[in-house]
Amino acid sequence: MTSPHGHHPYHLVDMSPWPLTGSISAMMLTTGLVKWFHQFNPDLFFLGIVATMLTMIQWWRDVTREGTYQGLHTSAVTKGLRWGMILFILSEVLFFFSFFWAFFHSSLSPTVEIGMCWPPMGIQPFNPFQIPLLNTTILLSSGATVTWAHHSIMESNHSQAIQSLAITVLLGLYFTALQAYEYMEAPFTIADSVYGSTFFVATGFHGLHVIIGTTFLAICWYRLYMCHFSANHHFGFEAAAWYWHFVDVVWLFLYIFIYWWGG
Repeated sequence: MTSPHGHHPYHLVDMSPWPLTGSISAMMLTTGLVKWFHQFNPDLFFLGIVATMLTMIQWWRDVTREGTYQGLHTSAVTKGLRWGMILFILSEVLFFFSFFWAFFHSSLSPTVEIGMCWPPMGIQPFNPFQIPLLNTTILLSSGATVTWAHHSIMESNHSQAIQSLAITVLLGLYFTALQAYEYMEAPFTIADSVYGSTFFVATGFHGLHVIIGTTFLAICWYRLYMCHFSANHHFGFEAAAWYWHFVDVVWLFLYIFIYWWGG
């Protein structure tokens, strides 16, 4: 098997400006966030968001061209992409593991500073059988619809794949809207002892991952609409589905241990 760079199946990418613009955009985001916190001026932060989005759109456009139109994503390249996604999700598992470690460290042996009880004195936790249970149902349903979309792609059923993936994206947006409402109505804040900090950091980062996953799936929906995927060539969608299932599993742990048991 050959490639434009020689007699091997691997894809050696051409020179691209997007890693540089992505790094600059990330620096603008972080410094803009600090400026917003200290000087109450969000201009640089929003400029960083715009620059990051433009970089993402153009970088993803180039990757889509390489894999869909130029045929550069050979079986060897796809195998490498699969392992890259697996290792990325593994790093995300360890990321959330640290939050659960902090939560259990504080809840299993509460200190005298928080009244030696959990939840701490004065904290009114959420009722796990209201919005949290609804959000659990929403995410589990979205896991079913994204699996439906995957099977539809495998069976070359384009219309069902479009419908089921659209439902998944809408469920992701619904989850985010409900979590935002829950945060606005919360009877405690991130500054309310270790309970508030562990609760909002763990659920907040999960909410961020839901937003990222919803964006990932929305891009896949557009690519599906443009007929970029086939039964034999759809790893971009598979990666999004893996990520979404990971988000589902993390939420189950959050619901069981932080909302239900921890509350």
